[in-house]
Amino acid sequence: MPRAPWRYILHADLDAFYASVEQLDNPEYRGLPLVVGGSVSGRGVVAAASYEARKYGIHSAMPMRTAVRLYPEIVQVLPRFSRYREVSGQVMGIFHRLTPLVEPLSLDEAYLDISRQVPSDMLEEVARGLKAAVKEETGLVITVGGGSTKTISKIASQLAKPDGLMLIKPGDERSFLDPLDVDLLWGVGPKTAEILKHHRIKTIGELADSDLVWLSRTFGKRGPELKERASGLEQDRVEPFRETKSVSSEVTLPKDVGERTALEKKMEELAQEVAVRLRKEELRGKTIWVKLRLADFTTFTRQQTFNSATDDAETIFRVARDLMRRELRPGLEFRLLGVGVTNFQESSQLTMFPTE
Repeated sequence: MPRAPWRYILHADLDAFYASVEQLDNPEYRGLPLVVGGSVSGRGVVAAASYEARKYGIHSAMPMRTAVRLYPEIVQVLPRFSRYREVSGQVMGIFHRLTPLVEPLSLDEAYLDISRQVPSDMLEEVARGLKAAVKEETGLVITVGGGSTKTISKIASQLAKPDGLMLIKPGDERSFLDPLDVDLLWGVGPKTAEILKHHRIKTIGELADSDLVWLSRTFGKRGPELKERASGLEQDRVEPFRETKSVSSEVTLPKDVGERTALEKKMEELAQEVAVRLRKEELRGKTIWVKLRLADFTTFTRQQTFNSATDDAETIFRVARDLMRRELRPGLEFRLLGVGVTNFQESSQLTMFPTE
């Protein structure tokens, strides 16, 4: 297949998706602070928060009890994943009318490679048409970002939210990226950002201009990848058939920790984050694993597989906690914790029974 004469990628992101669907289906909720998620009585987690709720500091992955404490009158709605999947399918169908190269990242966002379908002088017209089609056919609002790479289109949509449109012209990659905070770059988490800022690298432009040898020595193979993204030169393709193999979250602790209560609290936070992502991506897994790194950098994983699949935060936490407890010893300290779920299958069962 001949190479496209130019490259342009859109990142389309439905605004506050779960919450917006609930407000769409229930007019009495419109304009009210609303959260979708689990029960306050258990270890319920906010899966989505309306923009009205975000004004009170409420956001996804937050414990539901915290959300209620921040705004006691908030509307709480249990998730309806079959409905969200239905609406997502409708939106993805609209995307596919524009291009066959659609890479869903979750139910509410996707990359669209429009390099072969849209000439450069029609970018804005087509992007606005996409927003209008989604609004007209589903009643929902999307934000669209665009650029010559996935990284640029994703950042553009982040900056344009809510209900926004930001298209970066080819050739303007560096002028767009350079002044932005380095935290906005995919692959720069809190720990990486801390290291970069310690070395006076605060913007994406400063990262792009950083010494490649130092980046490789400091971050391994990720170093050159970070520099490439920061320079607007990333060539990652839009992959229409993208299968998630595992959903996980990990954290490097600010200091080595050996106290069980503190470790379990952090493990609970990680389990909640994993559960939110599982539900967002409509996944349930039969295998729960933990990753543990000791103060001396010894790293190992432990896992347990069950007969039925789950996306339940409390179940994930309980299993992860028990796996970690087996490794605790007097005087042993940990510098990194991770929780993950894999071995996915379609299942509505949340009760877990270990295999033999």
